Amino acid sequence: MGSSGTADEMNPSGAKGKLVTVLSIDGGGVKGVIPGVILAFIEAELQKLDGEEVRLADYFDVVAGTSTGGLITAMITAPNSNNRPLYAANEIVPFYLQHSPNVFPNKNRMLGSTVNLFSTVTGPKYNGHYFRSLVKKLLGNTRISQTLSSIVIPTFDMRLLQPIIFSTSEAKRDVSKDALLSDVCISTCAAPTYFPSQYFKTKDSEGKVLERFNLVDGGVAANNPNEEKYKSSVVSKWGVLGWLYDGGNVPLIDAFCQASADMVDIHASTLFRALHCQENYLRIVTGDLVGNTTSVDISTKKNMQKLIKIGQNLLKKTMCRVNLETGISEEIEGACTNEEALISFVKIISNERRARLAKSAF
Repeated sequence: MGSSGTADEMNPSGAKGKLVTVLSIDGGGVKGVIPGVILAFIEAELQKLDGEEVRLADYFDVVAGTSTGGLITAMITAPNSNNRPLYAANEIVPFYLQHSPNVFPNKNRMLGSTVNLFSTVTGPKYNGHYFRSLVKKLLGNTRISQTLSSIVIPTFDMRLLQPIIFSTSEAKRDVSKDALLSDVCISTCAAPTYFPSQYFKTKDSEGKVLERFNLVDGGVAANNPNEEKYKSSVVSKWGVLGWLYDGGNVPLIDAFCQASADMVDIHASTLFRALHCQENYLRIVTGDLVGNTTSVDISTKKNMQKLIKIGQNLLKKTMCRVNLETGISEEIEGACTNEEALISFVKIISNERRARLAKSAF
């Protein structure tokens, strides 16, 4: 998302209403706590400049998210009864702390590796009932076309074996793509082996079925986490079961998601550099995930607190940029911290919004 470079390089003058601002939020189950911390910081800094009532949706033209990032996208862009964002950014982490233990009940992890392996092979690890009910209640009848900012949420259709990208702009043009936001969120979070796939239809005003969807987690096609989980010395000895189960995780799914995640970051970095505007791309990612913090579904209080701490520490770390030769994010020598970069970035998007408001006043 946003901008990169040292604090001195980042001129907060904006482009007087000519910038296109994009926020992209990673997937990762309970690890959604980490971007939750970062987003709360961004919104708090914006409120220092423009007042307590402003929200992220007031500043970003496009908000994109995959898997749990798709859920966060919906939370901060779906309208409430006052046509303001359903959730403030500082409510994301409390939301995860409250609901994650029910979405990912730890009793599943206590059954033992043999039982968990059997469950992974024969069906989803979780039935998804609580999550589906939660999202349906949260988003109600809100449709993709009604979000306060334009959103982009990737999913993957298992019937067609191709990505299906839901967006506000397309939903406004094509009613067959104007799905319930809840259906799209459930779909992008339906990680294979963890949750059941999501099936739904879109209909016209007369009830005629326009399109049928059979969807799973968008992370199968596009995600953006950054972690090292499996060593080649171990992987080389795996058979079919090894790829399907490793200490509560599903290496095969992790591999697909990580590969697509790396491609997203590399493509974005390459594009911005080719256009000579790499300072406009700021990627905040942690490499500090080890042990239980790498998991998408360990929802214990201890692990959730660790994830919060990782998010807080990430703000203090030096900015990183992807090495196009290795595909690895590396610290930028002499660069500022993520926190400093975000503060400068906040000034840019605040000035951009003010320029737009000034234009609209005439």
